[in-house]
Amino acid sequence: MFQRILVALDRSNSSCSVLEEAIALAKPKTQLHLVMVVPSVDMGYPDPIYLSMEGMQGVWTTELYQSYMASWRQQQQEIEHWLRSQTDYAHRQGIAASYTCPEGPPGPTLCDVATHWTADLIMMGRRGRSGFSELLLGSVSNYVMHHAPCSVLTVQGMEQPAMATTTAHPSEIASSP
Repeated sequence: MFQRILVALDRSNSSCSVLEEAIALAKPKTQLHLVMVVPSVDMGYPDPIYLSMEGMQGVWTTELYQSYMASWRQQQQEIEHWLRSQTDYAHRQGIAASYTCPEGPPGPTLCDVATHWTADLIMMGRRGRSGFSELLLGSVSNYVMHHAPCSVLTVQGMEQPAMATTTAHPSEIASSP
């Protein structure tokens, strides 16, 4: 049924589920294209031309910019290495796979890659945000579902929040002041 499946990944635990589902769905002649969109180098950092402007000294320095660029390049290499390992995993399962890690805003970039690669399905995770949190934080899966050039299958994630939580026994709550 689907011959060209774009698999959107982000190195979260739920991404592993998305890849597993894509492999399970893939038939012998299906091609997977693993994609992880990374922020552009300029997202969140000023253009170097502004480093010499009055008022910017003390905020952005050439050394800080160079450090940022080195960190960004390191992140790019780690992402590419991780995507290569995921592609190798798909190959070991007998599935043809390739990968790319384009730069840009995730939703529009995924849709662009799907268009240019002529995907007939996009598979991606969904963290389960809804209502106000989805409105505030945005939703890549929501964007893709409304703008994709092909069908979209979302895999519900069970990812827990990054903050620690504690649980209390009802008797502890009742005895607290």
